[in-house]
Amino acid sequence: MINARVTVTLKNGVLDPQGKAIEGALGALGFDGIGNVRQGKVFDLQIETADKAKAEAELKAMCEKLLANTVIENYTISLD
Repeated sequence: MINARVTVTLKNGVLDPQGKAIEGALGALGFDGIGNVRQGKVFDLQIETADKAKAEAELKAMCEKLLANTVIENYTISLD
């Protein structure tokens, strides 16, 4: 069994209204000096294989087909 984490974030240059809202809220809560907040999403998965290369290939396919919109998002994969 392999534990995996996929992190999906917006590409640079893509507007991030949720990140801007979080940035404003942090300022309103008294956290000064915070800027360029970007939000993303994280997926934790367990893959029933011992083959890390196979797991990574499957995860890339999942990202390309469902987990990330590759037009506007980047993704990274980490395996344990």
